[in-house]
Amino acid sequence: MKVEQISVFLENKPGTLEYATRVLKDARINIRTLSLAETADFGILRLIVNDVEKANAVLKDAGFRVSKTTVVAVEVPDQPGGLHSIMNVLNEEAINVEYLYAFVEKSGQNAVIIFRFDDPEKAIAVLLKRKFTVVPGAKLYEL
Repeated sequence: MKVEQISVFLENKPGTLEYATRVLKDARINIRTLSLAETADFGILRLIVNDVEKANAVLKDAGFRVSKTTVVAVEVPDQPGGLHSIMNVLNEEAINVEYLYAFVEKSGQNAVIIFRFDDPEKAIAVLLKRKFTVVPGAKLYEL
């Protein structure tokens, strides 16, 4: 039920993001979703890709600092209150969200929210018990 995410540390200067995406393109890695957070000096590019191991290797070979992180993908209807329905449950169960980002599936019917939890096992158990759809990595990589 967990998903592997790649985090790439990027210098905050022109061309760095383009180079990272070129490395992935040249390796025929498909980006399923991403998030970019920045500070004055560097950024963190978080990626869900179709081939985690290959992406990790080619980015490292290209000189990037890369790490893998476990995240959880949860599917909700793409409508007002979709995110809140999950946040309400997480709050009731005192589960901390370190960060999140989302995307809408190609069908446009559902959104997938990527969560980084301080306790992913507990979060998955609670979400499944409350009948949320936790998307396995294998399915997410193919969306």
